[in-house]
Parts: sequence; structure tokens; C-alpha cells
Amino acid sequence: MNSISEKEKKLLETLDKLKNLEYIKPDKILELENLENQKNQLEIEKKDIEQRYNSLQQENQTLKQKFDDFKKKQIDEKKKEDQFAQKIDELNQETDNLMEEIDKWQM
Repeated sequence: MNSISEKEKKLLETLDKLKNLEYIKPDKILELENLENQKNQLEIEKKDIEQRYNSLQQENQTLKQKFDDFKKKQIDEKKKEDQFAQKIDELNQETDNLMEEIDKWQM
């Protein structure tokens, strides 16, 4: 008889453990589901941030190219201005020389 009561006691203990596991398990499942949802949300946010980063990189490259083009154009314009100023100086010098020649002939 003793053995039956011991078996019954062990069976009851095991049933209690199983009941406790059942209560813990749904909580853990909910927690895991929440963690999975958070992970998915973070992955979505990560993809969005990566897309925005790539877009900003492309925009940055475009702006750098435009800036380089603008700088080159500015340098070319400066060269043209310098050449124009030099030609004006040459024309002024020629005009001065011609005026001196005219003055010599008039005297």
C-alpha cells in the first residue's frame, strides 16, 4: 500500500509541475512573440534607415559633382577674365603707341 501512496504522491507532484509549466509557457510564448515583433519592427526600421542613408549618399555625390563643375566653370571664367584683361592691356598699349606716333607726325 505504501507504494501506491508514494506513486500517487509522485504523480500529484508531477501533475503540479506540469501545471506550473503550462502557466509559464504561455507567458514565455507571449514574450517570445513580443520579441519577434520588436525584431521585425527593428529590421523594417533598419531597412528604411539604410535606404535613406543610400539616398543621402547619392545626393551627396550629386552635390559634390555639381560643386566640382561649378568650381571648374568658375576657374574657366577667371581665366577668360584674365585673358580679356590682358588683351585690353595690349590694346591700350597699342593705342598709346599709335597716339605717340600720331603726336610725332603732327609735330
